[in-house]
Amino acid sequence: MKDFSRRGFLAGGVAAGSAVALAGPGTGVAAADTGAGGCFPPPPAKAMGPGDPRYAELVARGYNGRFSGRPESVSLVHRADHVVAAVDDALRTDRRIVVRSGGHCFENFVDDPAVQVVVDVSEMKSVYYDSTHRAFAIESGATLGEVYRTLYLGWGVTIPAGACPSVGAGGHIAGGGYGGLSRHHGFVADHLYGVEVVVADCRDRARLVLATRDPADPHHDLWWAHTGGGGGNFGIVTRYLMRSPGARRNDPTTLLPRPPATIRSVTLGWSWADMTESAFVRILRNHGTWHEKESGTGSRYAPLSSWLILNHRATGRFTLVANVDGSLPHGKTLLDEYVAAITANTGVRHETEESTALWMKSTLTADPYAGGRYPFKSKAALLRKSWTEAQIRTLHRYLTQGGEEHQASTVYLSTLGARINTVPASATAIPHRNSLFSATYETSWWPGVPGDAQLAWVRDLYRDVYADTGGVPVPDAANGGAYINYPDADLTDPRWNTSGVPWHTFYYRDNYPRLQQVKARWDPANVFRHAMSVRLPGR
Repeated sequence: MKDFSRRGFLAGGVAAGSAVALAGPGTGVAAADTGAGGCFPPPPAKAMGPGDPRYAELVARGYNGRFSGRPESVSLVHRADHVVAAVDDALRTDRRIVVRSGGHCFENFVDDPAVQVVVDVSEMKSVYYDSTHRAFAIESGATLGEVYRTLYLGWGVTIPAGACPSVGAGGHIAGGGYGGLSRHHGFVADHLYGVEVVVADCRDRARLVLATRDPADPHHDLWWAHTGGGGGNFGIVTRYLMRSPGARRNDPTTLLPRPPATIRSVTLGWSWADMTESAFVRILRNHGTWHEKESGTGSRYAPLSSWLILNHRATGRFTLVANVDGSLPHGKTLLDEYVAAITANTGVRHETEESTALWMKSTLTADPYAGGRYPFKSKAALLRKSWTEAQIRTLHRYLTQGGEEHQASTVYLSTLGARINTVPASATAIPHRNSLFSATYETSWWPGVPGDAQLAWVRDLYRDVYADTGGVPVPDAANGGAYINYPDADLTDPRWNTSGVPWHTFYYRDNYPRLQQVKARWDPANVFRHAMSVRLPGR
């Protein structure tokens, strides 16, 4: 069961205009200027129930094997007017409706027994240049891998999104989105020009609306809510329009960031058999101290991104991966200096592997966990400062306790900072503009295994790491809260969140009241909801 982890592929893969209401209320409408659909008409929309053999395939698309749903029907849609019709029907029949894009939700927001209708947008996956809006259109069912490939091969551009190619753009962008290029180019949401959404702001009627970042746009608030407010809160996104701020020319090859042609990487590996607690503490203190000093945009190390992958002792070793643009003449020097700083005075040996890979090939490296439907539990936090020595010792204790049942128990630390932190926290709905790291605490287990030991492990670990703040990363000088694309329902449970701080403060901080106002305007009946959706004001 080694290498069985949700992001374990990183160690190998990384190393290798104004708003327009597009339809009248309650009417069918074709998507605006879809441009890439070709001459062939799409299949008709289809609502599939348990009697349809395709139903089982569609309800099994959820990423987390802990949850399974059985809705009355799944609406497989191909165009925006199909989505409008599906929402209209759910409103008319008073049925609970949710949307599924890539299906990678960590919690049971879609696979919930209360859900009656699932709108599956996975066949809405076109990526193309929209000349009307002078922006790249990404339909909400496209995966990040499809987005990367089409944008890069077509125009030589990309978006600074996540490392898992199978993740759907629909929820990823709405949650803010970050990845290996974000220290250079910010969150994905920083490049969102417009969003096309099916909303239900009138009783029993749905309509398609386009909202943009133009401050004069009367629907500007709906755009803002999709720059980090999370999926499933305000309506069903049908497509995103991407154009970087300040991009003025009509040449599409200049409208989004250009990725490096190649990635130069170094991977450090430490054997748990050689590891002492003091050496473990030294490695992580070196790592944290270095990043506290070198995460500003003015640092000569700003081009460097890294991932610390703290696998449980049962896997045999843990690793650190660092990347720079392969074309940088001093790229090797940056990596060598980084390695020297992390490994200084540790007293233990490490293995080093260097490589250079084509950007797209390394970015599209297959995620071996993409379709497994393994049960897992993930908990996350944003760090404004590095872990303290006491927290590191807690990590060591949990990563070295237990046996083979924890082969898929891992803690990940991804670097943020640099360009991300240059944007005001209120400019987008994602407020996390002063964090240095994104930490993820995760465990998985085989289908059919109870998973009680693994669940207890990750919950207890998280509680003990944040013991000084009620078992959770309360936003303060050291902690930034949590990232909504890594939702954790435990934060709503006073058994695990004893801080007295409400769950939404971790994800949205001071932006939450504004998100509630957007919710009140665009979804006053709370049609689009889940266990951690934005609440209406006063609720």
